[in-house]
Amino acid sequence: MQAVFLDYQSLDQNDLDFSGLSQVFSHLALFASTTPEDVLSRIQNVDVVMTNKVKLDAAVLKQCPQLKLILISATGTNNVDLAQARAQGIVVCNCQGYGTAAVAQHTLMLMLNLATSFLKYDRAVRDGKWQQAQQFCLLDFPICELSGKTLGIVGFGELGQAVAKLAEAFGMKILVAQLPNRPEVQGRVALNELLAQVDFLSLHCPLTDETRDLIAEAELSKMKPSAFLINCARGGIVNEAALKAALINKSIAGAATDVLSVEPPVAGNLLLDNSIPNLIITPHSAWGSVDARQRIVTQMIENLLAYQQGQPIRQVN
Repeated sequence: MQAVFLDYQSLDQNDLDFSGLSQVFSHLALFASTTPEDVLSRIQNVDVVMTNKVKLDAAVLKQCPQLKLILISATGTNNVDLAQARAQGIVVCNCQGYGTAAVAQHTLMLMLNLATSFLKYDRAVRDGKWQQAQQFCLLDFPICELSGKTLGIVGFGELGQAVAKLAEAFGMKILVAQLPNRPEVQGRVALNELLAQVDFLSLHCPLTDETRDLIAEAELSKMKPSAFLINCARGGIVNEAALKAALINKSIAGAATDVLSVEPPVAGNLLLDNSIPNLIITPHSAWGSVDARQRIVTQMIENLLAYQQGQPIRQVN
Protein backbone atom coordinates (compact mmCIF):
# COMPACT_ATOMS: atom_id res chain seq x y z
CA MET A 1 0.00 0.00 0.00
CA GLN A 2 1.16 3.51 -0.80
CA ALA A 3 0.76 6.15 1.87
CA VAL A 4 1.38 9.78 2.66
CA PHE A 5 1.69 11.60 5.98
CA LEU A 6 0.57 15.17 5.34
CA ASP A 7 1.84 16.88 8.50
CA TYR A 8 4.23 14.60 10.35
CA GLN A 9 6.04 17.54 11.95
CA SER A 10 2.96 18.17 14.11
CA LEU A 11 3.87 14.86 15.72
CA ASP A 12 7.60 14.35 15.26
CA GLN A 13 10.40 16.70 16.27
CA ASN A 14 13.14 14.33 15.10
CA ASP A 15 12.75 12.42 18.34
CA LEU A 16 10.45 9.56 17.27
CA ASP A 17 11.06 6.18 15.67
CA PHE A 18 9.18 6.00 12.36
CA SER A 19 10.89 2.82 11.16
CA GLY A 20 7.94 0.59 12.04
CA LEU A 21 5.58 2.86 10.12
CA SER A 22 7.80 2.86 7.05
CA GLN A 23 8.03 -0.93 7.05
CA VAL A 24 4.27 -1.51 6.75
CA PHE A 25 3.94 0.45 3.49
CA SER A 26 5.40 -0.24 0.06
CA HIS A 27 5.98 3.51 -0.19
CA LEU A 28 5.58 6.25 2.41
CA ALA A 29 5.91 9.96 1.60
CA LEU A 30 6.48 12.20 4.61
CA PHE A 31 5.64 15.89 4.46
CA ALA A 32 6.43 18.18 7.37
CA SER A 33 3.27 20.17 6.59
CA THR A 34 0.77 20.56 3.78
CA THR A 35 -1.11 23.65 2.63
CA PRO A 36 -4.76 23.35 1.56
CA GLU A 37 -3.66 23.97 -2.02
CA ASP A 38 -1.34 20.94 -1.97
CA VAL A 39 -3.62 18.40 -0.32
CA LEU A 40 -5.22 16.99 -3.45
CA SER A 41 -2.00 16.55 -5.43
CA ARG A 42 -0.40 14.71 -2.51
CA ILE A 43 -3.22 12.25 -1.83
CA GLN A 44 -4.70 11.62 -5.29
CA ASN A 45 -2.64 8.50 -6.00
CA VAL A 46 -2.24 6.88 -2.58
CA ASP A 47 -4.18 4.21 -0.70
CA VAL A 48 -3.65 5.57 2.80
CA VAL A 49 -3.54 9.14 4.11
CA MET A 50 -2.19 10.05 7.53
CA THR A 51 -3.08 13.45 8.94
CA ASN A 52 -3.08 15.21 12.25
CA LYS A 53 -4.74 18.55 11.52
CA VAL A 54 -4.72 18.86 7.71
CA LYS A 55 -8.33 19.00 6.50
CA LEU A 56 -9.78 16.37 4.19
CA ASP A 57 -13.13 17.80 3.16
CA ALA A 58 -15.82 16.36 0.91
CA ALA A 59 -14.62 18.22 -2.18
CA VAL A 60 -11.14 16.71 -1.86
CA LEU A 61 -12.31 13.21 -0.96
CA LYS A 62 -14.65 13.05 -3.96
CA GLN A 63 -11.63 13.41 -6.21
CA CYS A 64 -9.84 10.47 -4.59
CA PRO A 65 -11.81 7.31 -5.49
CA GLN A 66 -8.73 5.16 -4.92
CA LEU A 67 -8.42 6.16 -1.24
CA LYS A 68 -9.02 3.26 1.16
CA LEU A 69 -7.94 4.36 4.62
CA ILE A 70 -7.43 7.57 6.58
CA LEU A 71 -5.32 7.36 9.73
CA ILE A 72 -5.73 10.36 12.02
CA SER A 73 -2.70 10.84 14.25
CA ALA A 74 -4.86 12.31 17.01
CA THR A 75 -8.19 11.69 18.73
CA GLY A 76 -10.17 14.58 17.22
CA THR A 77 -11.83 13.88 13.87
CA ASN A 78 -13.19 17.30 12.94
CA ASN A 79 -10.60 17.73 10.16
CA VAL A 80 -12.07 14.84 8.15
CA ASP A 81 -15.51 14.77 6.52
CA LEU A 82 -16.60 11.46 8.04
CA ALA A 83 -19.91 11.33 6.18
CA GLN A 84 -18.22 11.66 2.80
CA ALA A 85 -15.57 9.11 3.75
CA ARG A 86 -18.33 6.69 4.74
CA ALA A 87 -20.16 7.29 1.46
CA GLN A 88 -17.00 6.40 -0.47
CA GLY A 89 -16.22 3.36 1.67
CA ILE A 90 -13.10 4.95 3.13
CA VAL A 91 -12.31 3.65 6.61
CA VAL A 92 -11.24 6.33 9.10
CA CYS A 93 -9.35 5.41 12.28
CA ASN A 94 -8.02 7.69 14.99
CA CYS A 95 -5.70 7.28 17.97
CA GLN A 96 -7.01 7.06 21.51
CA GLY A 97 -5.74 7.23 25.06
CA TYR A 98 -2.14 7.85 24.03
CA GLY A 99 -1.76 11.04 26.09
CA THR A 100 -3.58 10.14 29.30
CA ALA A 101 -0.48 9.94 31.48
CA ALA A 102 1.07 13.04 29.90
CA VAL A 103 -2.03 15.24 30.25
CA ALA A 104 -2.73 14.05 33.79
CA GLN A 105 0.88 14.80 34.73
CA HIS A 106 0.67 18.23 33.11
CA THR A 107 -2.54 18.99 34.99
CA LEU A 108 -0.90 18.23 38.32
CA MET A 109 2.15 20.23 37.29
CA LEU A 110 -0.04 23.28 36.69
CA MET A 111 -1.83 22.76 39.99
CA LEU A 112 1.46 22.51 41.86
CA ASN A 113 2.84 25.60 40.14
CA LEU A 114 -0.18 27.61 41.25
CA ALA A 115 -0.26 26.13 44.76
CA THR A 116 3.40 26.91 45.41
CA SER A 117 3.69 30.21 43.49
CA PHE A 118 6.56 28.43 41.75
CA LEU A 119 6.98 30.82 38.83
CA LYS A 120 6.95 33.84 41.15
CA TYR A 121 9.65 32.37 43.36
CA ASP A 122 11.73 31.33 40.37
CA ARG A 123 11.50 34.86 38.97
CA ALA A 124 12.35 36.38 42.34
CA VAL A 125 15.54 34.33 42.58
CA ARG A 126 16.53 35.23 39.03
CA ASP A 127 15.91 38.90 39.85
CA GLY A 128 18.27 38.72 42.85
CA LYS A 129 15.67 39.08 45.59
CA TRP A 130 16.86 36.02 47.54
CA GLN A 131 20.40 37.36 47.56
CA GLN A 132 19.09 40.56 49.11
CA ALA A 133 16.94 38.85 51.75
CA GLN A 134 17.42 39.56 55.45
CA GLN A 135 16.69 35.94 56.36
CA PHE A 136 17.50 32.52 54.95
CA CYS A 137 14.36 32.18 52.81
CA LEU A 138 11.82 34.07 50.79
CA LEU A 139 8.16 33.80 51.76
CA ASP A 140 6.90 36.66 49.65
CA PHE A 141 4.19 34.72 47.84
CA PRO A 142 1.43 32.42 49.14
CA ILE A 143 2.03 28.68 49.30
CA CYS A 144 -0.72 26.17 49.91
CA GLU A 145 -0.67 22.39 50.21
CA LEU A 146 -2.72 20.14 47.95
CA SER A 147 -3.27 17.78 50.85
CA GLY A 148 -6.72 18.28 52.32
CA LYS A 149 -7.90 20.48 49.46
CA THR A 150 -10.94 19.68 47.31
CA LEU A 151 -10.50 19.09 43.61
CA GLY A 152 -13.54 19.37 41.35
CA ILE A 153 -13.27 17.46 38.09
CA VAL A 154 -15.45 18.32 35.11
CA GLY A 155 -15.36 15.39 32.70
CA PHE A 156 -14.68 12.03 34.33
CA GLY A 157 -13.57 9.88 31.43
CA GLU A 158 -10.14 8.29 31.18
CA LEU A 159 -8.34 11.62 31.64
CA GLY A 160 -10.46 12.85 34.52
CA GLN A 161 -10.03 9.56 36.32
CA ALA A 162 -6.25 9.64 35.81
CA VAL A 163 -6.09 13.14 37.28
CA ALA A 164 -8.21 12.03 40.24
CA LYS A 165 -5.83 9.15 40.95
CA LEU A 166 -2.80 11.45 41.01
CA ALA A 167 -4.63 14.04 43.11
CA GLU A 168 -5.66 11.41 45.65
CA ALA A 169 -1.97 10.53 46.04
CA PHE A 170 -1.48 14.13 47.20
CA GLY A 171 -4.26 13.70 49.77
CA MET A 172 -6.90 15.67 47.91
CA LYS A 173 -10.65 15.13 48.18
CA ILE A 174 -12.31 14.53 44.80
CA LEU A 175 -15.70 15.80 43.67
CA VAL A 176 -16.97 14.94 40.18
CA ALA A 177 -19.28 17.36 38.42
CA GLN A 178 -22.61 16.34 36.95
CA LEU A 179 -22.59 18.09 33.60
CA PRO A 180 -25.76 19.98 32.63
CA ASN A 181 -28.15 18.18 30.26
CA ARG A 182 -26.48 14.82 30.81
CA PRO A 183 -28.00 11.68 32.36
CA GLU A 184 -27.53 11.82 36.10
CA VAL A 185 -24.77 9.66 37.55
CA GLN A 186 -24.96 8.63 41.18
CA GLY A 187 -22.37 10.31 43.37
CA ARG A 188 -21.78 13.27 41.09
CA VAL A 189 -22.44 16.85 42.17
CA ALA A 190 -24.35 19.38 40.11
CA LEU A 191 -21.84 21.81 38.61
CA ASN A 192 -23.42 24.88 40.20
CA GLU A 193 -23.22 23.22 43.63
CA LEU A 194 -19.70 21.92 43.10
CA LEU A 195 -18.20 25.28 42.14
CA ALA A 196 -18.55 26.80 45.60
CA GLN A 197 -16.98 23.77 47.29
CA VAL A 198 -13.73 23.31 45.37
CA ASP A 199 -10.26 24.67 45.92
CA PHE A 200 -9.20 23.56 42.45
CA LEU A 201 -11.41 23.06 39.40
CA SER A 202 -9.96 20.93 36.59
CA LEU A 203 -11.61 20.59 33.18
CA HIS A 204 -11.41 17.37 31.14
CA CYS A 205 -14.61 17.34 29.08
CA PRO A 206 -14.83 17.64 25.29
CA LEU A 207 -15.82 20.90 23.61
CA THR A 208 -19.40 20.62 22.35
CA ASP A 209 -22.28 23.02 21.90
CA GLU A 210 -23.31 22.15 25.45
CA THR A 211 -19.87 22.73 27.00
CA ARG A 212 -18.91 25.89 25.10
CA ASP A 213 -18.58 28.71 27.67
CA LEU A 214 -19.43 26.18 30.36
CA ILE A 215 -17.25 28.20 32.74
CA ALA A 216 -18.21 31.83 32.28
CA GLU A 217 -18.88 34.85 34.50
CA ALA A 218 -21.71 33.26 36.48
CA GLU A 219 -19.73 30.09 37.18
CA LEU A 220 -16.51 31.90 38.10
CA SER A 221 -18.45 34.11 40.52
CA LYS A 222 -19.57 31.02 42.42
CA MET A 223 -15.97 29.89 43.09
CA LYS A 224 -14.03 30.78 46.22
CA PRO A 225 -11.67 33.78 45.99
CA SER A 226 -8.94 31.30 47.00
CA ALA A 227 -9.79 28.78 44.26
CA PHE A 228 -7.80 27.92 41.14
CA LEU A 229 -9.01 26.93 37.66
CA ILE A 230 -7.10 24.44 35.46
CA ASN A 231 -8.01 23.84 31.82
CA CYS A 232 -6.25 21.05 29.94
CA ALA A 233 -9.34 20.31 27.82
CA ARG A 234 -10.31 22.85 25.14
CA GLY A 235 -10.14 26.63 25.12
CA GLY A 236 -13.78 27.28 24.26
CA ILE A 237 -14.99 25.59 27.45
CA VAL A 238 -13.88 28.65 29.41
CA ASN A 239 -15.09 32.11 28.44
CA GLU A 240 -11.78 33.91 28.11
CA ALA A 241 -13.11 37.43 28.72
CA ALA A 242 -14.79 36.25 31.92
CA LEU A 243 -11.63 34.50 33.08
CA LYS A 244 -9.51 37.58 32.46
CA ALA A 245 -11.93 39.73 34.43
CA ALA A 246 -12.08 37.21 37.29
CA LEU A 247 -8.30 37.16 37.60
CA ILE A 248 -7.93 40.93 37.41
CA ASN A 249 -10.72 41.41 39.96
CA LYS A 250 -9.29 38.59 42.09
CA SER A 251 -12.61 36.77 42.08
CA ILE A 252 -10.47 33.62 41.93
CA ALA A 253 -6.88 33.17 43.07
CA GLY A 254 -5.37 31.99 39.81
CA ALA A 255 -5.70 29.90 36.69
CA ALA A 256 -3.65 27.79 34.33
CA THR A 257 -4.59 26.78 30.82
CA ASP A 258 -2.95 24.62 28.18
CA VAL A 259 -5.50 25.65 25.56
CA LEU A 260 -6.94 28.77 23.95
CA SER A 261 -10.06 29.31 21.87
CA VAL A 262 -8.03 29.68 18.64
CA GLU A 263 -4.73 27.86 18.19
CA PRO A 264 -2.16 28.98 17.35
CA PRO A 265 -3.26 32.45 18.53
CA VAL A 266 -1.92 34.20 15.42
CA ALA A 267 -4.36 37.08 15.85
CA GLY A 268 -3.63 37.41 19.57
CA ASN A 269 -5.82 36.45 22.49
CA LEU A 270 -7.36 38.21 25.48
CA LEU A 271 -5.38 36.02 27.84
CA LEU A 272 -2.00 36.78 26.26
CA ASP A 273 -1.66 39.81 28.47
CA ASN A 274 1.18 40.04 30.95
CA SER A 275 -0.85 42.32 33.19
CA ILE A 276 -3.23 39.49 34.10
CA PRO A 277 -2.22 38.29 37.58
CA ASN A 278 -1.55 34.65 38.46
CA LEU A 279 -2.21 33.14 35.06
CA ILE A 280 -0.11 30.35 33.57
CA ILE A 281 -0.43 29.50 29.88
CA THR A 282 1.24 26.54 28.19
CA PRO A 283 1.04 26.10 24.38
CA HIS A 284 -1.24 23.03 24.06
CA SER A 285 1.75 20.92 25.01
CA ALA A 286 0.20 18.77 27.76
CA TRP A 287 -0.18 15.79 25.42
CA GLY A 288 3.24 16.07 23.83
CA SER A 289 5.58 13.79 25.78
CA VAL A 290 7.91 11.68 23.64
CA ASP A 291 6.21 8.62 25.11
CA ALA A 292 2.72 9.80 24.11
CA ARG A 293 3.76 10.75 20.59
CA GLN A 294 5.50 7.42 20.06
CA ARG A 295 2.28 5.69 21.17
CA ILE A 296 0.50 7.49 18.34
CA VAL A 297 2.94 6.00 15.83
CA THR A 298 2.38 2.56 17.36
CA GLN A 299 -1.40 2.95 17.25
CA MET A 300 -1.34 4.00 13.59
CA ILE A 301 0.62 0.84 12.78
CA GLU A 302 -1.90 -1.20 14.76
CA ASN A 303 -4.78 0.51 12.95
CA LEU A 304 -3.27 -0.26 9.56
CA LEU A 305 -2.55 -3.92 10.33
CA ALA A 306 -6.05 -4.42 11.73
CA TYR A 307 -7.55 -2.86 8.60
CA GLN A 308 -5.48 -5.17 6.38
CA GLN A 309 -6.82 -8.14 8.35
CA GLY A 310 -10.38 -6.97 7.72
CA GLN A 311 -11.00 -6.06 11.36
CA PRO A 312 -10.50 -2.30 11.73
CA ILE A 313 -9.90 -0.94 15.23
CA ARG A 314 -10.44 2.59 16.56
CA GLN A 315 -12.72 3.17 13.57
CA VAL A 316 -14.67 6.43 13.82
CA ASN A 317 -16.91 6.22 10.76
